Amino acid sequence: MKILLKNATIINEKSEFHNETLDILIENGIVSQIKKDIDIDADSIINKKDLHVSSGWFDPNISFGEPGFELRETLENGLLTACKSGFTNILINPNTDPPISSQADVSHLLQKSKSSPTALHISASLSENGEGKNMASLYDLHKAGSKAFGDFNSVLKNSSLLRVALEYVQAFNGIIQAYPIDEIFYEKGQMHEGLASVNLGLKGIPTIAETNPLSRDLSLLEYTNGKMHIPYISSERGVKLIRDAKKRGLNVSCCVGIPHLLFTDENLLEFDTDFKIIPPLRNSSDQKALREGLLDGTIDMISSLHQPVNPELKNLEFVQSKEGSIGMEAAFKVMHECFPLDKIITFFTRGKKRFGIEDFCFKIGSSADITLFTPYGKDTFKIGDIKSTSKNCMFVGTETKGKIYGIIRGEKIHLN
Repeated sequence: MKILLKNATIINEKSEFHNETLDILIENGIVSQIKKDIDIDADSIINKKDLHVSSGWFDPNISFGEPGFELRETLENGLLTACKSGFTNILINPNTDPPISSQADVSHLLQKSKSSPTALHISASLSENGEGKNMASLYDLHKAGSKAFGDFNSVLKNSSLLRVALEYVQAFNGIIQAYPIDEIFYEKGQMHEGLASVNLGLKGIPTIAETNPLSRDLSLLEYTNGKMHIPYISSERGVKLIRDAKKRGLNVSCCVGIPHLLFTDENLLEFDTDFKIIPPLRNSSDQKALREGLLDGTIDMISSLHQPVNPELKNLEFVQSKEGSIGMEAAFKVMHECFPLDKIITFFTRGKKRFGIEDFCFKIGSSADITLFTPYGKDTFKIGDIKSTSKNCMFVGTETKGKIYGIIRGEKIHLN
């Protein structure tokens, strides 16, 4: 099969073709030519207005629902949403029922996703059934294909268990995901503890709800010389802790949610439940620190924090509403408010290496892993733009820029 991309502007800072507008020929999933004016009969010729291409985008913090919560999102529709949103690779959380914690769980999901142009990667539970008591069979999960291990949105109260896990996975270069959530401070908390929470009369979630467990986990990481990923940070103090840990040589990476780069706790002043997420949106000082941390490399990657929630759990009074917002469909289009195009693409791609996913750099002979888009054209994100089954999305009504044309991964292709 031959796929020909015509007049494609390549955005890849690591590539010799960066910012050049060229034709790209893909034969049987392999990039065979990159040059001006390729004239050849192809099975598919893609010639879109203002076509831009980059290495395939990666989101490291995605929740669907299968198994157990298919009403909020199935694997099939979730992967289709990822395709339409420009992601060639996603890492899903064990936010399922039961949590993904066995070799059979991992194998089943990977097998079921094989036909999708978006590659599915799995973060399995660190503990059996995500209960935080006994360590899951991490080596078996690794052999089945798990990229990381962590109990979704839950801190391991047992420090010894986290220590053992950090030491154990070093035998196969495994990575532990440590969620910085102090459940005591989160209990009945509704939003960031600050002026906005006081004005609204809502119980706040202080910054130490993040920094207390983060400090402990980084201390354990230093003690074990292990490998750790922090799935999200939301605070200025959290950025400082990560920056200091990296200066000390700790093998740690971290991610920030796109919501925390665009919004603050003031967006909750009208009690819009779509802005109620974990971790909570914090203040403008935190937001500034997160943006700076992303630019200077302290923060390694970004995520849409895509978390579908059933309407009967979301569409309630603010205090009763469940946390979570979806964001894959809007992720690229809303980022132009904060950063230039080349930085946005870097943020969407540089996390792949951390999880052992090859980053395609437009080299002849490489397997294709490409996102197709245009950075031009303004619009407003609407409820009709959502492909996800659940519609709990804080980005509805947000001004956007750009459009996703599709993705190519190997011989698989999806065009919008």
